[in-house]
Amino acid sequence: MTENHGTTITAEPDTAFIDIEREFDATPAQVFRASTEPDLVARWLGPNEMDIDVVEYDARPAGTYRYIHRDADGEYGFRGVFHTVDAGLIIKTFEFDGAPGHVSLETTELTDLGGRTRLRTRSVFGSVEDRDATIASGMEHGVRDSMDRLAATLRAE
Repeated sequence: MTENHGTTITAEPDTAFIDIEREFDATPAQVFRASTEPDLVARWLGPNEMDIDVVEYDARPAGTYRYIHRDADGEYGFRGVFHTVDAGLIIKTFEFDGAPGHVSLETTELTDLGGRTRLRTRSVFGSVEDRDATIASGMEHGVRDSMDRLAATLRAE
């Protein structure tokens, strides 16, 4: 995969991983807040052309989340469970309602770069086929839009 607008998405052949990296002009505390507070998450998560309804976003260990993206073609639900929620580390599961039982584990690390933050997320899938299906679904577009919108949200805060 490629880099665009500062967001790098890597999916090495024959692996069950997707790695995402982006640097932001914000502190780790600001990025953490934008990643864990439901009102802020609703401002940046998802493709530009979709609306989002954050049904639940309880960012604490064992807390759950659910959100629904909507466009003219329908709605797309996502859900998961937070496992670790710490200032520099968020670990949660991720499941698309349209592919029940195909759960990935997402680890997001926030690194302090002295007033800037490097966000790194690794999504681990149950198989290479699950990972490839996620890529084929258009996830790259949604990730790039989300990262650009997160940068804008951080600038506005």
